[in-house]
Amino acid sequence: MRELSNILLDWYDQHARSMPWRVSPADRKAGHKPDPYAVWMSEIMLQQTTVAAVRDYFRKFMSTWPTVADLAGAEDADVMAAWAGLGYYARARNLLKCARVVVAEHDSTFPSDYNSLLTLPGIGPYTAAAVASIAFDKPETVVDGNVERVMARMYDVHTPLPAAKPELTALARDLTPNQRPGDYAQAVMDLGATICTPRNPACGICPWRDPCAARKAGTAADLPRKTPKKKVPTRFGISYVARRADGAWLLETRPETGMLGGMLGWPGSAWEDDPQPMPPMAADWTEIGEEARHTFTHFHLRLRIMIAVVDQDAAPTHGMFVAHQEFSPAALPTAMRKVYDLAETTLRTV
Repeated sequence: MRELSNILLDWYDQHARSMPWRVSPADRKAGHKPDPYAVWMSEIMLQQTTVAAVRDYFRKFMSTWPTVADLAGAEDADVMAAWAGLGYYARARNLLKCARVVVAEHDSTFPSDYNSLLTLPGIGPYTAAAVASIAFDKPETVVDGNVERVMARMYDVHTPLPAAKPELTALARDLTPNQRPGDYAQAVMDLGATICTPRNPACGICPWRDPCAARKAGTAADLPRKTPKKKVPTRFGISYVARRADGAWLLETRPETGMLGGMLGWPGSAWEDDPQPMPPMAADWTEIGEEARHTFTHFHLRLRIMIAVVDQDAAPTHGMFVAHQEFSPAALPTAMRKVYDLAETTLRTV
C-alpha cells in the first residue's frame, strides 16, 4: 500500500494542479504550510461546485476578508451578496456561523483535529477530513466524487453508488499514508479530475495503470456504477417585480430557513404544485410571456413573472424599495437574477 501511495505522490510532485488556495508540493517541502482558513474556505466553496467556478470567488473573498476574524465581523448581507451566483446558499450562511464560532470559541484559530472540526457549523465528515489532512497534515481519509471513482476503478468495485460509499472509503483509508497525507489527499483528487475522468479515462498515462484492476478487466469506463436517480420534480411559483417611478425596485429578504435563505429576492408566492397569487401591493400587474426557469439540487423551478410600474407613494404590504443606484442585479441569487433579466427587458419598453 505504501508503494502505491509513494508512486502517486511522485506523480503529484510533477503534475499537481495550481490552485489559489493550495501550497504546491515544492513549497510544502520547503516548509511552507497551508493557511487553514484558506483551505476551509475553498472546501466550503467547492462543495457541489466546480474548481473553475470557485477560483474567482475564492480570490474575491480572500481579498475582501483575508482572515477568519475579518469574515466573522462582516455584515451578513455583504457576504451573501458576494456569494451570489455560487449557489447552495446555506453554505454561505454556515460560512459566517463557522467563522464566528472559530473567533469566539477558538481564539480565531481553526482546530486541527477531525473531531473538533466536526463540531463547527457547516463542517461535515468530508470537510473535516479535508481540512485536517490538507491544512494540518493529519492522516485522515478524504473521499469526494473523484476519489470514489478512482477507488472503484483501482479495485474494480461494481457495487453501485451510493451503497458502495463505505467500501470505497475503506479502500481509500488503506491507501492513506502517514507521511504527506495532505499532499496524498490532493493527489488522488487531482488524479480523478485530470486522468481518471468520468468519461474516457486516460489509462495509458495513469501512474496507477499497472495495478488498476478495472483497467485489466476492461471495465474502467463503466465504473463507478450508480443507482438510477429518481425523477427530479418541478415546482412552480409567481414572482412580482415592481419598479417605482423613481427607478427603485421592490425587493424582500427571504426567510433565513429554506431555499435562498437570507438572500434578497422578488416578493412572490410559495414554490409548490399550484401556487396562489400573493401580490405585495395593489397595482396594475401584467404577466410577461416568459417564465424564469432554474434547477436546484432536488427540483426544477418555473416562475411566472408579474411586472408593474408603481407610483412614488406606493406602499407594499411586504418588502422594501431599494433605490436604483443601490440595486445591483449581481447581488441576487441566480434564480432571482433570471427573473430580473426577463422582467427588466419588458419594463424597458413600458
